Amino acid sequence: MLDIAAELDAWCREGRAFAVATVVAVEGSAPRRPGAALAVDERGRALGGVSGGCVEGALWEECRAALAEGTPRLVRYTADAADPFAPTLTCGGTVELLVTPVAAGAAQRPLLAGAVRAVAEGRAVSLLRALPEG
Repeated sequence: MLDIAAELDAWCREGRAFAVATVVAVEGSAPRRPGAALAVDERGRALGGVSGGCVEGALWEECRAALAEGTPRLVRYTADAADPFAPTLTCGGTVELLVTPVAAGAAQRPLLAGAVRAVAEGRAVSLLRALPEG
């Protein structure tokens, strides 16, 4: 998330709606570690990355769906022998991501925008987010 904080801060100041997918767990080999993030705005513009391209297309769709529905979701990408065309990491690992929609008028938006601004300015921030059950 650190690598996209400045651009996310600009999105917040512009009032854009967006969803952020953040790596929360990795098993085995993966290109990026927990904390890596991909953000997608209401127009479909993407920032960042979580896998070097292996799952970004599918994750872009997850971000758009979470933003449209207004609900966070936990997604997992892993090798699936039953579906060789499923999005997966080419390095064979498993990655779990929390996809969080941030609507333009969301009640938590000022808190999230403040945290993003602090990160963009190089200040330390901690946010606690409960993972959705599932």
